[in-house]
Formats: sequence, structure tokens, C-alpha cells
Amino acid sequence: MLNFGIPGFIAAAFTLVIAFTVHEFAHAWTADQLGDDTPRYNGRLTLNPLAHLDPLGSLMLLIAGFGWAKPVPVNPVILQRRTPAGMMLVSAAGPFSNLLMAIVAAIPFKAGLLEPSFSSTSRVLPSLSFLLSLFILFNLFLLFFNLIPLFPLDGEKVLAHFLPPGGQDMLHRLRPYGPMILMLLVFLGSFGGINILGLLVSTPAFNVFQLLT
Repeated sequence: MLNFGIPGFIAAAFTLVIAFTVHEFAHAWTADQLGDDTPRYNGRLTLNPLAHLDPLGSLMLLIAGFGWAKPVPVNPVILQRRTPAGMMLVSAAGPFSNLLMAIVAAIPFKAGLLEPSFSSTSRVLPSLSFLLSLFILFNLFLLFFNLIPLFPLDGEKVLAHFLPPGGQDMLHRLRPYGPMILMLLVFLGSFGGINILGLLVSTPAFNVFQLLT
């Protein structure tokens, strides 16, 4: 993201604060609606970025394009009592919020008021078109990245809900290796000449970006 210079850094920082905060708030709000007050008691039912952003994760995202926010604590037992889909709904709420933000930010482009742009005429401040373009793309990256079905990402819990018991057991056995597999995907990029992360995240993100704008 730093390749865009100062305007890109500003746009990325703005997007980071909004996208991560809303993503984590969506988890907390959904859990609260399902009767789990754990996020509320832990101060996570708020749109205050300070409650959600992880300093190291935020810095890594700006520098390396890979980062994280503070996970929202929930009580699976309470959620399961309300509905068997409780954990799936709470997990899906985060990526869904990223999709919703991307759709809303794309309205000026769809209405013909702006043209998508990944360059800024100013050397300091990003143009509105540049800011919104990065905002949309960044949220789409978060959407598809978080839907990868590996622990600790949201996609693991979403997929587990729809799998038979045998499939759920397989995901459970993979859990200890999830973070390591994710790190390999992020930093190695490809296996056997195939860019797996690109296929799972970048390609669908750019495709949806074109569709939205």
C-alpha cells in the first residue's frame, strides 16, 4: 500500500480504521443480538477504533499488506443455545460488513459521479476517487481473506456449520496448523507455481470491484 506514496498511506490508514472497526463491531453486535453479552462486557460493542485495533496488526497491514485486529470474545455455549447457527452468524457478520461497506462506497461510481482511480493528482492528500477505490478494494480483500476456511479466520466457522460431523472433525484437526498455513500462504505466495492466495483473495476481489464500480 505504501507504493501509492503519501496519498496511498493516508487512504490505507483511513480504510484500515473504518474497515477493521466495523468488521469487529459487526461480530460484537451480532453476538449481542443473539443473547451473548460477552462482547458488551469486554467493551467491544462500540465503534471506537481503539477498542478493536491491534497496534502490531495494524502496522503489519500498512507495511506488509497482512494484519489483524483484536478478536471479539464470544461465548459459543450461549450462542448455541439461541440457535445452532449462532457461531456461523457471528463469524459471517464480519466479512458481510466488509461487503456492505464496499457496496455503499461504490454508489458514487455506479451513479456516474466518479470514475475509479488508483492514482492521486495530489502528492499529499488522496482524491475522493482514489480514496473510495482503495476503500472498496481493501474491504473486498478483507472479505475474501476472512472467508478462507482456516483457523483463526471467520471462514472456518462459517464452513464448519454447513459440513457434516466428519468434515467438522477434519477442520478441528487442522486448527493447530491453521495459523502456520496462513503464514505460508501470505509470505510464500504460491505452491507449485500456483498463487493460491491470489486465487482465493485477489482475483475475486478485483472481479467484484469491477462489478461494483
